[in-house]
Amino acid sequence: MLEFERGGVLDALRTGGGMSDANGNERDTSGAVIRPPIAWALAVLVGLALDWLYPLRFLALEMPAGALGGILFLAGLALLVWAATSFRRAGTQIPTTQPTTAIVDQGPYRFTRNPIYLGMFFGLIGLAVAVNSLWLLVLLLPFYVVIRYGVVAREEAYLDRKFGEVYRAYRARVGRWL
Repeated sequence: MLEFERGGVLDALRTGGGMSDANGNERDTSGAVIRPPIAWALAVLVGLALDWLYPLRFLALEMPAGALGGILFLAGLALLVWAATSFRRAGTQIPTTQPTTAIVDQGPYRFTRNPIYLGMFFGLIGLAVAVNSLWLLVLLLPFYVVIRYGVVAREEAYLDRKFGEVYRAYRARVGRWL
């Protein structure tokens, strides 16, 4: 149930309003509005469908778009894999539907609190460049809004509640994105 008082629907998305089970107990998850891989796949599918219906190009045809896009995509994938490996080494869960058991501050988490989502952004940009689709670039904005307010903000509120000062100290040391 979304909370409409104070900051409205966006505030409820950000803070995870309604993150209780049927008995009113707090769930031990972030309560993200969507699983991030699903949001990414939807952005890709919608972008490719729009590109098929009405192609919009943004790169000159003589540019090596495939190679450049492939490099960006692989960089994003490498960042995502490095982050996932760091989670596994720390013994905590990756899916937003599972409880977090530790604050991970090793690997890419020394530089950014959200390397998995950064990897997804790089992957989407790389795909957009590789197929020369302006639609995929345009869809970065709604993808960002969903991830930032429907996932990251809820994760941050959850981690603050669960880990308190340990998470706040980490948040003070490491930026959200870069």
